[in-house]
Amino acid sequence: MGTKLKVKDLIHPYFVVEGQRKKESVKNFPGVYRFSLDRLLRDIKITRGLGIDKVLLFGIPSKKDAAGTSAYAGENIVSRAVRTLKNEFKNIAVFTDVCLCGYTTHGHCGIIKPQDRSHTLTGIGKTQVKIDNKKTLNALSEMALRHAEAGADWVAPSAMASGQILAIRRALDRNGLKKTKILGYSAKFASNFYGPFRQAADSAPAFGDRSGYQLDHSDAKAALKEIACDIREGADMVMVKPALSYLDIIREASWKFKFPLAAYNVSGEYAFVKYGAKRGLWDEKKMVFEILTSIRRAGAGLIITYHAKDAAHWLTK
Repeated sequence: MGTKLKVKDLIHPYFVVEGQRKKESVKNFPGVYRFSLDRLLRDIKITRGLGIDKVLLFGIPSKKDAAGTSAYAGENIVSRAVRTLKNEFKNIAVFTDVCLCGYTTHGHCGIIKPQDRSHTLTGIGKTQVKIDNKKTLNALSEMALRHAEAGADWVAPSAMASGQILAIRRALDRNGLKKTKILGYSAKFASNFYGPFRQAADSAPAFGDRSGYQLDHSDAKAALKEIACDIREGADMVMVKPALSYLDIIREASWKFKFPLAAYNVSGEYAFVKYGAKRGLWDEKKMVFEILTSIRRAGAGLIITYHAKDAAHWLTK
């Protein structure tokens, strides 16, 4: 019997903004919106009606600074969204992204040392930026703690900071939040497929690139090493991101670790399907099912995808 895609395999990502009555379209990201909390509730009612019971939240703050302090403030936008969703919906699993890129003025995933702002060239036309790991771990731990206190079922650190899983697990456990699970963005590659997401989250780096802390696309060994490290540190599930160009990593991780595994079908992968379908290059439904089934077939138990609602609709028709 071939691989069967099911609605329960899908996680729907959402972008949450401050304010009211907002449903903002995103340039070059067709069908994806940034929602204020009131409009988010409306849309998730539709999502739940389709049988999708897992969502991943990304916050869009009203203010940014170099340290991303609005990410871990007591009443940050994601914590408010989590609290609202958990009060409104039963039987919904809420995942939250734990990263500073959307909250910092420089757009990097951690706190940068002042002296590193003069980053050095590491290749033609490229600049590699390094983060202050200790300060970043403290910030990520506080961010995860705020989300968990609000009721998040899963926190999902995506900053690729060394030791982030262990630091967050210890912070949660110290504060009586042992039931909160961690989804590690364990094998997150420095990819060109993130463009539309960075527009949605307003998180493009102001300078340099993220190759100093994200994985090189050519290095499978490093990816498997990072996955193994996150499992040792206490992750409850690990992830490969992006999905399509890294199906080999998903397959090998599935075979090697026999551990709960997710994959992120990212924004660029989603957008090329949408634009190709609009131009009549392929049948969108067939293309979506081919892609999502390939990710599931490779070994991912859960798939984070912007196609989630469309796929759920087609699966339940």
